[in-house]
Amino acid sequence: MILYHGSNVIVDKPKLIKQNRYLDFGFGFYTTTNRDQAVNFAQKVTDRRKTGEATLNVYSINENIAFKECSLLCFDEPDEAWLDFVAANRQGEYQGKQYDLIYGAVANDDVYRTIALYMTGVLDKEQTLTALKIRKLFNQLVFATEKGFPYLHFEGRELV
Repeated sequence: MILYHGSNVIVDKPKLIKQNRYLDFGFGFYTTTNRDQAVNFAQKVTDRRKTGEATLNVYSINENIAFKECSLLCFDEPDEAWLDFVAANRQGEYQGKQYDLIYGAVANDDVYRTIALYMTGVLDKEQTLTALKIRKLFNQLVFATEKGFPYLHFEGRELV
């Protein structure tokens, strides 16, 4: 599997860095299978930080081995369990099991607006899941502990 991480710097040796905001799958190093999303994020983070260059970091991983040897939480689709997990993490309230790897749909900016409507009570769970089904969602793989990093191989970077 090829994975991408958008940044304002080269990340050839990923590590866990404490984040100052709540993300979909909680604390971790975020990668995606969608090149365009990573490019978009690289440009956003570079603009926000006003330093570095928009950089697409490219990795490979043998997911068959990594998923077997690490503890894995895998969401095959954006279903009720995924929505509950993302909402709890986005609100900083997740208290469940810690996993090494978490794989599932990305709540990008467009999807996040729908989830925000759910979290504020504008949409109920059924309405939210129905709205998400019409969106094209891409996957992300989050390295939530250091245990997953040996399976991630840096292939190179590209300025975007």
